[in-house]
Amino acid sequence: MNTQNSPVDDSIEVSSQPWADRAAKQSQSVRRSRARSIAQAQTIVAAAERLLQVRGSAFTTQELSKEAGIALQTFYRHFAGKDQLLLAVFENVIARRAAEAEAVARELPDPVARLRVYIGDTLMSLRDDDGPGPRAVTAEHWRLHQLFPDEMAKANQPFADLIERELREAATTGVLRPNDPATDAWLATKLVMSVFHHYAFAPAPRGIDETAERTWSFCLAAFGGRFTEM
Repeated sequence: MNTQNSPVDDSIEVSSQPWADRAAKQSQSVRRSRARSIAQAQTIVAAAERLLQVRGSAFTTQELSKEAGIALQTFYRHFAGKDQLLLAVFENVIARRAAEAEAVARELPDPVARLRVYIGDTLMSLRDDDGPGPRAVTAEHWRLHQLFPDEMAKANQPFADLIERELREAATTGVLRPNDPATDAWLATKLVMSVFHHYAFAPAPRGIDETAERTWSFCLAAFGGRFTEM
C-alpha cells in the first residue's frame, strides 16, 4: 500500500496522546488564551445577571453584548444560546449565595444555628428585593428545570450540600435526629425553593419574616429538633 501521498489526520493522532495535553499546559500562549476566555465568560455571565435583576429574562443577546461590552460573536464563542447562558447564571448565583451564607454562619456555635441561617435567611432575602429579579429568577428556574433537569439539579446542589453537612454534624452530636441527611437535605432544599418561588409572586400574608420563621420551624421539626424562639 502506497502511503506517501495519503493524507494524514494529524489532529486525531495528536489529540489522542497524553503528551499533547501536557505540552499544551506548558504553553504560555495556551494559558493566556484560556485565562482570557474564562475572563470573557465571567464578564458575560455577570452582565446577564445584572440584566436579569433589572429587566427580567426579556433581554436579547444584542442587549447582553452591549451590557457586557463585547461583540455578539464573542458571546456565541462561549455559549450556544441564551438558555446555556442562563444555566451558567444560575450555577454562578447559587454557588455564590451558598458561599455567602456559609461565611455568615461560620462563626455560629452549632449546626442548628447554622441551619437556621441557611433556611431562614434565604427566604428573608425576598424582603429586600421587590423588583423584577425574584420573579424572573423563579420563572426562568422552573422553565430551565423542565428543559435541563440534570444541569439545574447540579446548579442547586451547593445549597443542599450545606444543609446535608450540618445535618450530619447535628446527628453525630445528637442535637438533631434526621432520618437520612442526604434525603432530608434534598427535601428541605425543595421546600425552601418552593416557598421562595411562591412568594416571589404572591405577597406573604403575614410578612416574609414570619413565613421564613414558620418554614424554619417546620424543617427543624422534620429534622427531629425542637423549635425555640431566638
